[in-house]
Amino acid sequence: MKKIKIEIVGLSYSQTQSGAYALVLGEAKGKRRLPIIIGAFEAQAIAIELEKMTPSRPLTHDLFKSFADTFEIELKEVIIYNLVEGIFFAKLICQSAEKEVEIDARTSDAIALAVRFQCPVYTYEFILSSAGILLEGEAGTAPEETKEKEKTSSVKDENDLRKKTAEELQALLTKALAEEAYEKASRIRDELSNRKKS
Repeated sequence: MKKIKIEIVGLSYSQTQSGAYALVLGEAKGKRRLPIIIGAFEAQAIAIELEKMTPSRPLTHDLFKSFADTFEIELKEVIIYNLVEGIFFAKLICQSAEKEVEIDARTSDAIALAVRFQCPVYTYEFILSSAGILLEGEAGTAPEETKEKEKTSSVKDENDLRKKTAEELQALLTKALAEEAYEKASRIRDELSNRKKS
């Protein structure tokens, strides 16, 4: 199965889930985006490394990297390999002197490690097809502007999605994508997918 390289596009606070964040991954050579809801600790771990900040004491992911470096274990790549009922599955491909090993991991932890080891992240077409969101004509909005747009988005769009028709959901999805509200778009996409299964 062909791997598709993805990169971190954005990380923003979730306006709907307390303490949660939306990690947005995007195709390295494409316009599809993969929004993943992650916890506050993992979001902090990713943000600290992206911003090249140094915490006073090592975080768990920093400890893992130091441990791996000490014992000459290299993290070669991260693969988001499956999606089951809205949950993404990832694995770490590690290399030591003797052998290559795959280690199962939560996607948020895998990404936090990938940024520390500066290794590539991949996924497969079937995951991008089912959970990805196609972004038409990116405007290149800065992360701060994206956060502000999410804060000022209309409250009525947060109504129970189950009460809306498929046409209304499609319109909301288009609007969410235009506002770069990926977390909202992800929830709308999930509702549309659930209806197709029924």
